[in-house]
Amino acid sequence: MRKTVCMLVSEHPFLDARIFHKEAKSLRKHGYEVTMIVPRRNGQLFDIDGTPFTYRFQAPSFTYDGIKVISYDPPINVENNVKLLAYNLQQKGAERFTDPLTQLGVNQECDFYHAHEFFSLYAAIGVKRKLAKKGKQTKIIYDSHELVPDPLEPIGRSVFQRQQRMLEQMFRESDAIITVSESIQSKYKVMASKVPVEVIYNSPPLLHPFTAKTYKHPWLTLGYVGTVTRDKGNWKKLLKILELCNEAFDTRLKIIGGTTTTTEALSIPERLKSKVEITGWMDYSSLPKALQEVDIGWIDLNVKTSLNRRYAMPNKFFSYLNNGIPVIVNQCDDMKRFIDAHQCGTVIDKEQASARDYAESLRMIDQQRQTLRSWSMAGRKVMEDYYSWEHMEQRIYKIYRRLWKKG
Repeated sequence: MRKTVCMLVSEHPFLDARIFHKEAKSLRKHGYEVTMIVPRRNGQLFDIDGTPFTYRFQAPSFTYDGIKVISYDPPINVENNVKLLAYNLQQKGAERFTDPLTQLGVNQECDFYHAHEFFSLYAAIGVKRKLAKKGKQTKIIYDSHELVPDPLEPIGRSVFQRQQRMLEQMFRESDAIITVSESIQSKYKVMASKVPVEVIYNSPPLLHPFTAKTYKHPWLTLGYVGTVTRDKGNWKKLLKILELCNEAFDTRLKIIGGTTTTTEALSIPERLKSKVEITGWMDYSSLPKALQEVDIGWIDLNVKTSLNRRYAMPNKFFSYLNNGIPVIVNQCDDMKRFIDAHQCGTVIDKEQASARDYAESLRMIDQQRQTLRSWSMAGRKVMEDYYSWEHMEQRIYKIYRRLWKKG
């Protein structure tokens, strides 16, 4: 009999790279029967950039790439009512867990419930309690993509403390915790000393075939993958970097991704249009090809109001390395530690790095092409040896096997 897994999702798009393309597909490949319960917005499932699917994926439930997908309309403002959720959690039973994510989860009667956000973990607790009452034992895995609650975010002290107490209680009813960086892992180990906490990095499958970069062309192409926002990929700063660099050497910019449905389109000054390429959003499998022309990958995170961003090890970081692309980042704890250990890029030693800081660093890098080649090969090598999704996949399997044997 096949073991069953239910992915509970309260915020992410169902085609999320980590949830669908990596974890769900890997578990299915390993013989698990996987169901995903995912949110709709305004009655529609939505793509990774927030665009609603208006022609595809219209049925309330369907099977896609061998994975069963069940969609639901999240209740309005329930997640924001932290006081109510905390009260529901404190009750010994599960009668007060009436949200649709919990109800749909109960209906699946799975062996494992794999929750991907704070609220979906709350729902998983409700599912576990309700199924236990029916005599069905389940295991909860909390897959924390981000540090929530974040002590630096302006949510108010009382809300933070209530969420923190909720998380501690939910950890006591969880069976395993997964997260995306060592810093978050360390924090969770203190909070959940009796629950195993593992790191599963946001890394892609190893790119094959791989062509080593030579850096023999006279220009340098700076690349950026993902959403361009004020906190991640500041557009004004990026254009200023491009402008300053071109005062000294030929620099180009390639954006893979861009804006979402809720943000303004990216405006390019006329004098820089010949230097910029924006591909827009693309299928996950197309990313390696789009990155072929990129020489160095840029990551700039606003860490002033987010401990989570300071601890981040984002998808794009590993996508760059997978393609043999060195990275240039501002001072973020976990990325800095990784780059220092593996010599696969450079760190601007400032939390608030300016456009001029980046431009000066890139100017020096442009003059040291051999260093670029060395960083490129080092990054690719650590992906091959330790960090590609094939390695992370084995960590996932180990977690599931251990929980199953534990009974």
